[in-house]
Amino acid sequence: MREVRVVLIGGTSNVGKSTLGQVLAERLGFAYRSTDKLARHPGRPWRTPEREVPAHVAEHYAALPLDELIASVLDHYARLWPRVEALVTAHATGGAAETGLVLEGSALWPERVAGLTVPHTGAVWLTADPAVVRARVHAAGGYAAATDAERHLMDKFLARTDRYQTLMLSAVRRLGLAHVDTGDGRSPAELADAVLAAVAAQRSPGRLPAPAAGPTVRSRRP
Repeated sequence: MREVRVVLIGGTSNVGKSTLGQVLAERLGFAYRSTDKLARHPGRPWRTPEREVPAHVAEHYAALPLDELIASVLDHYARLWPRVEALVTAHATGGAAETGLVLEGSALWPERVAGLTVPHTGAVWLTADPAVVRARVHAAGGYAAATDAERHLMDKFLARTDRYQTLMLSAVRRLGLAHVDTGDGRSPAELADAVLAAVAAQRSPGRLPAPAAGPTVRSRRP
């Protein structure tokens, strides 16, 4: 792989960013971080054995319609971007950071990443079929045994997640950026191979080389 000091992994929630990010960091000997840890925003609205849903998180999903939910999270990512860019620059240039970095998170919006001018940086966005994401959220949140109110919050979260992926994937395709489907049964190790192959081919963050033009075929007329 070409000299890369920063690998960026974008994507909506529950597509496997954290699992893949940690596999990549261990393989490369890089530090691992998530953009979720850089600033707070209402997160996953379901209970776990270790965590109750905070009141403000439940209110956020219960009160806001889908358009406002997606606008809120995109505004949050816009405010967070200067911190993300500074972190990437520190690791990519080797100035303030001696180690490489694998950074994952939904805050890695395609248009902002594609505008980065720092060297030694690659980027890939993860996707998964909405049915795959829904099954993962239902399993994590205990949807089958949840109350109607708890299911409503999970449904709103899933609607926001699906809308985010639709918008993200549209930008990725328009800009010609790399993306990898994580819902096709490949193991984390196999997905890591796919991400590293995509990163190795890039000459700027996320951008894959244009496909070579095929031979021109001319019809023969009698």
